[in-house]
Order: sequence, then C-alpha cells, then structure tokens
Amino acid sequence: MNLTLAANTIRGLAMDGVQKANSGHPGMPMGCAEFATVLWLKFLKHDPADPKWADRDRFVLSAGHGSMLLYSMLHLSGYPLPIEQLQLFRQLDSRTPGHPEFGHTVGVETTTGPLGAGLSNAVGMALAEAMLAAKFNKDGQKVVDHYTYAIAGDGCMMEGISHEACSLAGHLGLNKLVVFYDYNEITIEGKTSLAYSDDARKRFEAYGWNVLEINGHDAAACEQALAEARTSQEKPTLIIGHTHIGQGSPNKHDTHKAHGEPLGADEVKATKAALGMPVDKDFYVPEEVHAMYVARAAELAAQNAGWKQSLAAWKQANPELAVEWDIQQQRKLPADLEKALPVFDPAKPMATRQASGETLNALVKVLPQLVGGSADLAPSNNTHLKGYPEIGKRQFVGRNLHFGVREHGMLGVINGMILHGGWIVYGATFFVFSDYCRPAIRLAALMQIPALYVFTHDSIFVGEDGPTHEPIEQIAALRCMPNVSIIRPGDPTETAAAWLAALERTDGPTALLLTRQALPVLDRTKYPAASEIRKGAYTLWQSAAGEPDIILIGSGSEVSITLTAGEQLAREGVNVRVVNMASFDLFEKQTKKYRNEVLSPGCKKRVAVEAGCTMGWDKYVGNTGKIIGIDTFGASGPFKALAQKYGFTVENVLAVAKKLLARK
Repeated sequence: MNLTLAANTIRGLAMDGVQKANSGHPGMPMGCAEFATVLWLKFLKHDPADPKWADRDRFVLSAGHGSMLLYSMLHLSGYPLPIEQLQLFRQLDSRTPGHPEFGHTVGVETTTGPLGAGLSNAVGMALAEAMLAAKFNKDGQKVVDHYTYAIAGDGCMMEGISHEACSLAGHLGLNKLVVFYDYNEITIEGKTSLAYSDDARKRFEAYGWNVLEINGHDAAACEQALAEARTSQEKPTLIIGHTHIGQGSPNKHDTHKAHGEPLGADEVKATKAALGMPVDKDFYVPEEVHAMYVARAAELAAQNAGWKQSLAAWKQANPELAVEWDIQQQRKLPADLEKALPVFDPAKPMATRQASGETLNALVKVLPQLVGGSADLAPSNNTHLKGYPEIGKRQFVGRNLHFGVREHGMLGVINGMILHGGWIVYGATFFVFSDYCRPAIRLAALMQIPALYVFTHDSIFVGEDGPTHEPIEQIAALRCMPNVSIIRPGDPTETAAAWLAALERTDGPTALLLTRQALPVLDRTKYPAASEIRKGAYTLWQSAAGEPDIILIGSGSEVSITLTAGEQLAREGVNVRVVNMASFDLFEKQTKKYRNEVLSPGCKKRVAVEAGCTMGWDKYVGNTGKIIGIDTFGASGPFKALAQKYGFTVENVLAVAKKLLARK
C-alpha cells in the first residue's frame, strides 16, 4: 500500500480546490495528509454505502478551515461527493462549502469552523458512545463499540472551549476518544510564539489524558500511535503530531502564507513537481490510490454486514433492551406522552423552574433516552433526575450528567451527543450565562439539531444576586438567532406543555426560560388549555365578545400581573383581551388568520409586559402601543422590591393601559 502516494494525492486535491476557488486554506490538509491517510485506510470504521451506520467511528475535523482534507477523504472513500464537487469548492450551492456543514454534505458528522467547537463535539460523541455501550452491551455481545477521532490545530488548543471540553473528557476517562493535534506552530498572523507557548503534553497529562508525540509526516509513526491509542483502557489519547503547514510546498511551507490563501499557480506546479505528481493534471487521483479506497470500502461493508448480523442476534437474546434500542436510535416518543405530564394545583403557586423539575422527573420514567445535566447548578435549575445514577469517571450507566462550571463546553458536548444519536439531551444554567453558551447554541441552530436548554433565573427577579446575574438583553439576543425556539411559559402547567413542545421539535434547539420566583397556577377550567402554548401566543382571556378596546400582552412571569390588570380594567367597563405571548418564533409559524385572531388588527391600543429588554416588541404593539420592559441593568434586592422599582406591577400596567385608553 503506497501511503506516500495516497497522502500526496490529498495534497494535490487540496491545493487544486483552493487554487480554483481562489479562496481557502491549503496548508492544514497538506500538513495532515499522512495522518488522515493512515486513519481512513487502516483504522476508521465507517461505510460509505451506509453513512448512518450506528456503530461507525466518528471523525471530527475540529480545524474546519482545512475542509478540503475532509472533502478529499469523503471523495476518495466513495461517499456521494464526486470530483466535480471538489472542483466547486466554496462555490454557491455546492456540497463543498468553505467549512464542513452537517446535513449539507453526506459524511460530515458536525459543522466545524469556529475553532475548538469540534473538539467539544468529539467529547460529546465519545460520551454518547460510552453511555450506549454501558447500557446495551451484554454478555460479551458488543453492539456499541466504536471510536471518535478528531483533528485539531493550534487555534483549537488556544480557544477556551478546548480547555473546558478536554478537561471533562479526561475526568470522565473517555478512552475511545483520540485527538490528533496538528502542531505546526503557524496561525494567520505568523508563528504561534507570538501569543502561545503552552506545553500541550503537560496540559493534557494534567487533564488525565494519554499523550503520544510523533513526527506527523511519518506514516509508520501515525499508524503506531493510532494502534497504541486504541489500547488505552481508561484515558482519552492526544497524539501530538509535529507537522509542517503546507508540507511539500518548496517556498511556502512553514509560513502563514500557506494557511489561509491559495499557494498560487506557480507554487502549485512547483509543489506537484516536488511531490512527483503530474504538474499538468488538476484534481488528479492515481488509479492505484483509487484502488486502495475501493478495497477498503469493501472491507468496511463486510464489517457493517457482520455487525448487523450481531445486532439481530443480540436483539433476539435481549428483547426488552431491543425495544429501547429502537426507541433511542430512532428518537421515538410515546404517542401518549402528554399523559405523563404532572398536574399542578391552582392553590399552590410554584416557580416554573420547580415545575420544570417535576416535569423532567415525570418524563424520564417514560423516555429511556432522556439524559442531561447542569453546569454545576442542578439544585437551582431543578434538573436532577431523582433515583437515577450519576455519570462519572468510568461510570457510564446513568442519566444525570455533571458538566462542572463549563457552560460553553457543556453545550458543545451536548451538540456532540445529539449528533452521535441515541440520546435526547438537555443542558441547564442561569439564563444570564447563555452568553457563555451562545456559540454552541448558534451551531446547534445552524445544524438544526434538537438540543434542549433549561435557562432558569430568567429575569431581574433573580433578585439579591444583582445585575451580574439578572438577564436583560439575553432574551432579545436569542430571539434574533435564526432557528432557535424560545419558550417563556407563564405558569407551571404551561411549563409542562412547553417541555412537550420542545421534545416534539426535531429541527432545531429549544430554550425554556424559567423563573426563580413562584407564579400562580392558572385554573385551566377557567382559561384555555396550556397546550395552546405550542402556538406561541393565544388569547388567555377576554372580558366581552367583539373587538377589544385594548389588548394586554404578557410573557412568562408577567402573564399573571397582566391578567390581573386586565380583570381590573374589565370591572371598570373596558373590553380587554389578555394575550399570553410565550414564544415569538412559534407564533410567527402560525397562519396569518390565526395571528390576526389573537392580535386583532383593528385594535391599535396594545400594551406588552415583559421583564426583559423591549427590543422586538414593537412588532406586536405597533407605533401606538406601549411596552413595559427594562432597557437598563437591574439591581440587587428582593424581587418584589425590584418589581416596584422597575414597574412590573399590576398598578403600573393599569396606569399605562389607562393612559393609552385615554388617547383619542
């Protein structure tokens, strides 16, 4: 097997793709060509004919700017990515975008590009594998037995998320995680020594990793390191590969010029000549290299077929587990899931974070695939699953995850777990700390994966912790992010319904915004069913038939005071409609007819009430309406005192409404 020729083929494809696009990053694929060749031809378990094989190894290109490496491997391996797509690198509507995109290109396991994000996803994939293996492997029958491999660069190692995720991976002992560190010491600005002098070996050894160090251009050394990594029983492995960016380029290797720009036509020819490749052939794949990958694909197809036979035998021997296997692999929900939801007593006010906790502990009994945890805030977020074991170091039977104080890493890991498959996963923290999580939320939204976020302490009513912990702008910031569903339930019963809506969604992440303080439980014999929350907004109550004189719109914890104010106005002879606006995005998905039924176009007098910034509410109150919100930072004090200070009281809602009604 001519591994040198195979590696040089990758270099040629990478150079040509970037040169034709006149845009991209040739240096990283050229530097990692040997490692990728050895991994894909000798170790990586996958099947191009069955890209969703449950027991395939996962490959994550955390250094996503080197996407031509991944596209070359997918093309060579036989995925539906013809050479014409490599020739369309970075072009509109091609399957070879500038950075790998999950769901866009078959074989891409996760969207990468923001450096370090892929590392956190890889940790999540390895964790998902370990948990599935602990649950389903029985009596020597291993239906789950695969590895997660990642390639990361210097930039990934500098990003904070790599510290969070890799620390957690070491703590848990994810021994089937193998990361190749492309240690070429070059970034866009020049040598990494400008800003980076970490000792990666000591750092990862301190995390609890197994660390190997090799010449990254020595195929035999790559093979030996991968073989050794697979013998690790208790630790993840970092392979530090000393490489040269732009390896093979006579004039641009080891320079930042090879990082993020085409080598240039003359340098491409000089490099091909130096590598012994035809200088007059672009996107050249030697027949010998093609034959290597065809042979490898046949081996892998046979492995897949053998696994399917083993799975069938395992299912026959473990019928009850087999049912749960199908449920988890297919993300099935019970048809009668709503029956599992708790019922809340209208006589007992309750914080929606507490209602969420009760809901979770009811749902977990009927959803074997539901797992999750918090960034060290489970007692406050109410996310602990009672009676179920904890996931810990080399302990993977359980439902409760502990992420530590690692908000960004937590959601990156969760993305990886969901992408891996087999689990429905939630993560929790205080809403104000969604700022730490934002990059991972954005990637979940871009990938359209059903991540679940429990964001408690959702307003200034955090109270005594003060403005550092009181979200103001976070709700508007999340609302403007495409494909994120935000639900702010108005009472405990709606919180349970919101969980149901979140679980039913499969095409993007959902954030539940929940209160610290207790809220009244609305009597659903008097008001519409809480399931109406799935529409985003609905008419909670109207004092009389016909066109209302005024529409009061409440969200979350402000629904109850808005309703009370509306009832007071009605006693004074005003025809009032009270609308519960729990979710902008769900409301916008409804028909125009329905939206007009809720927010009647004929009623211009509207007041919106929400303990967050006012941005975005203009759409619903119009130019003549009023918004009771907060566009300053909060303060430290009891939440009832804050309500008085900032106007979130029945009295203030009444005053604003009456002033609006007095206008002609």
